[in-house]
Amino acid sequence: MHRRKLLQWGLGAFGAGLLPLAAARADDNDIIGAILQGKQSAAPSVPQPVLRPTPVEAPAVKPVDLKWVHLHNVHTGEKLEAVYWEDGEYVPDAVQALNKVLRDYRNDQVHPMDPGLYDILGQIQSRTGSRQPFQVISGYRSPATNRMLSDRSGEVAKHSLHMEGKAMDIYLEDVALEHVRAAALDLGRGGVGYYPQSRFVHVDVGRVRQWKGA
Repeated sequence: MHRRKLLQWGLGAFGAGLLPLAAARADDNDIIGAILQGKQSAAPSVPQPVLRPTPVEAPAVKPVDLKWVHLHNVHTGEKLEAVYWEDGEYVPDAVQALNKVLRDYRNDQVHPMDPGLYDILGQIQSRTGSRQPFQVISGYRSPATNRMLSDRSGEVAKHSLHMEGKAMDIYLEDVALEHVRAAALDLGRGGVGYYPQSRFVHVDVGRVRQWKGA
């Protein structure tokens, strides 16, 4: 091959080999220029992780255990609706107030009532669905009052549990008397006396028993 042609071919081939490199450098210059001018980002954006706060669990709220009783003393007209039990124990102020409402109205003598009576009333109210207060005919009876009633009527026990604050004579205005009696008997707690003519049910915290009076 002629030397000149060889050189020309070699230059041509070498030049042709440089073209891609030159073009690549031109492209790089264009990209760098665009970056400097703010036309193109320097690097592809990488999604940033979303940081969420760690949920903090609220402290568990202990449910409050409440027991209510609603009474109306038919002799004095006094009414009392009270929470007598809260968080596993009887509420002293409520118990004292209930003692006063259930006192012997004939001589105003106050005696501690057995709080178990209120549990019985609450269960009777729950079973009957009553929304009315318990009408109380008799709560505590002093020995003098009980003796007087026993002498007057053979249906009053000489050693009545009323004298110990362990009995009540009650009825509900929105529940038939026989249904009150049935609910009390279903509980299987203490004594239940049924007095349909006198219109009351006797409940107490003594031994389990039942009877019917006038």
